Amino acid sequence: MDRFLNGNEWQWRLARTIVQGIIGVVIANVDLIVGWCVLDPSVRALVAALVMAVLSPVMAELGERGGDLPAIPRGGE
Repeated sequence: MDRFLNGNEWQWRLARTIVQGIIGVVIANVDLIVGWCVLDPSVRALVAALVMAVLSPVMAELGERGGDLPAIPRGGE
């Protein structure tokens, strides 16, 4: 996972771009997958672009932390 998030070789950059694109398309088409609402095609393109814009910094932050996520505090701690 560390190489995927931090690798600067062309294959890791390509893999990150492909994964981000797949996630963006799946989220943009979740209305068709779930089947309970319908989005306009122009809105789908906007959703895919917004997902890509959010995923890039999230993946960069995960890469800086070495893939370690912060501990989630439990109630009473």
